[in-house]
Amino acid sequence: MVNLKSCLQTVSLGTLLAMGSTLYAADDKPVKPDNTKVNKQDRSDSAVTADQQKMNASDSELAQKVRKAIVADKSLSTYAHNVKVIARDGMVTLKGPVRSAEEKTAIEAKATEVAGTGKVTNELTIAPKKDKTS
Repeated sequence: MVNLKSCLQTVSLGTLLAMGSTLYAADDKPVKPDNTKVNKQDRSDSAVTADQQKMNASDSELAQKVRKAIVADKSLSTYAHNVKVIARDGMVTLKGPVRSAEEKTAIEAKATEVAGTGKVTNELTIAPKKDKTS
């Protein structure tokens, strides 16, 4: 007697595998990350990078509060939600691409609200819009 459940599982697994290989084959060009050029500017010795964030409690808490304020705003793009927030000695540096000047301003305002006036360095850049035809 054939086990119907086992048969369906085998067919489902085979279907999923076939779909996956089709999707992979259709997109065989490697995709470059959007912020590759941005990361090159971080190679300068004077650039503030995430690995330079202090591990003391006050800076970790400051970075966490700024990040929480940014992520809580659901009107911001995924780019904006993923900006780098670096806290060092009570100062906050914002880095990475965002989708618009409005997002850049909004993120800086959120960071300033948390860290205080004069304590935020905004190094955010506006990512070029993608052409839907390419």
